[in-house]
Parts: sequence; C-alpha cells; structure tokens
Amino acid sequence: MRLLLVEDEVEMARALMAVLVQQKHIVDHMTSIENAREALLSNVHDAVILDRQLPDGDGLALLREMRDAGDKTPVIVLTAQNEPGERVDGLDDGADDYLGKPFLADELMARLRAVVRRSESYISKVFAEGNVEIDLDHQELKISGSVVPLTRREMLVLQILARRIGKTVLRATLEEAVYGYDDEIQSNALDSHVSRLRRKLADAGACMTIHTIRGIGYLMKGT
Repeated sequence: MRLLLVEDEVEMARALMAVLVQQKHIVDHMTSIENAREALLSNVHDAVILDRQLPDGDGLALLREMRDAGDKTPVIVLTAQNEPGERVDGLDDGADDYLGKPFLADELMARLRAVVRRSESYISKVFAEGNVEIDLDHQELKISGSVVPLTRREMLVLQILARRIGKTVLRATLEEAVYGYDDEIQSNALDSHVSRLRRKLADAGACMTIHTIRGIGYLMKGT
C-alpha cells in the first residue's frame, strides 16, 4: 500500500516509517498540513496516518477538508490528544479510527488493515488467479500454496499489475505507486524490480507472466 504519514515529531516519524516500511508499504512522510495537502493532490493513497499537533494547525482541519471535498481515503488519527472529547471530535470530523500515543505497533498495523478493508476503494483482501494468490493484508504471495518471498517494491509492482491483469500499466503509474517522494529513482530501477519479479514468478511455476510493452509499460496476463 501507499500511505501518507503526517507527523512532525522527528523520532516518532522515524519509528513509524521503520514499522511501515518493514511491512512493505511505501510511505510519503509530510510534516505539515500544507505539505500533506499537496501530497494528497499529487498521489492516490490507500490510507492516511494523521497527527493533530502540527506546526501549522490541528490535523483535524486537514481531515475536514478531505471529507468536505469528497475524499474518502481512510484516515487514522494518531495523536497524544486522546481524551474522550478529543476522540469524539476526531471521529465526528470523519476519522475512520483514532489511536492515542503511546501505542503498540502491532495494534496500529491491525487498525490500518481494518480501515483499508472497510474503505470503498478496497477491492479484496485476497487476489486469486489460477495458482497465484496475493494476500493484501499480510503482503504475501503464494503460488500453488507455497509462499514466494518478495521485496517491498516487488510486491507493490505485483499488486498494481495483478489488479489490472490483461491491461497495459504505464511506467509512470508503476513508478508513482512504488516510489515515495524522498526516493531517488535510477533510470533502470523499475526494470530491475520487474525483471526479478518476472523471474520469481517463472521459477515458482506461476500461471501469470509479465510482458514488457516497449516504450509504454508492462502487461500481466495468464498463461
């Protein structure tokens, strides 16, 4: 998944990034409402993790803007402002969940999976085609019942291609999904991820193959 983390506290942001990246998510980290607003306009995110105490105001102001604009992206408010009345305010303003600091990393990940499952944009927690099964909750690929280890970016490429099976996916679309704002993208980086993923699928006997559409992008289809 691609996530937007809005958190200005350096140590907290670093810890959250480590947890989310370890779970194979791409994370766009912003430290203010203004920057988060720009990020929401620039990319589609599967969910937002939002602090309230930000340098340019209460994070709930951004949440209200999102909901007023019809943006239904799942939002978890993650904040030290955790009194009952503050939780009520957050939920009334459109938060899908509200979690106080300090928190357990496992609980945050479980709540994240839950809000994404409930969102209208969520297709299915499991994609299955022939002998290929992709568990979106646990970021896991199985072929003929056996787990095939993938890197974080290989899994993201696979998810995008699998959701659009039989259709060409533009290079730019894949790069936007796979790389965050702070990532340095080398010219052949995406090709390398696709090449390794293609080889792993073939070695495991997957019934799906990835084809290069020269100068345009990639296409996944069944064999």
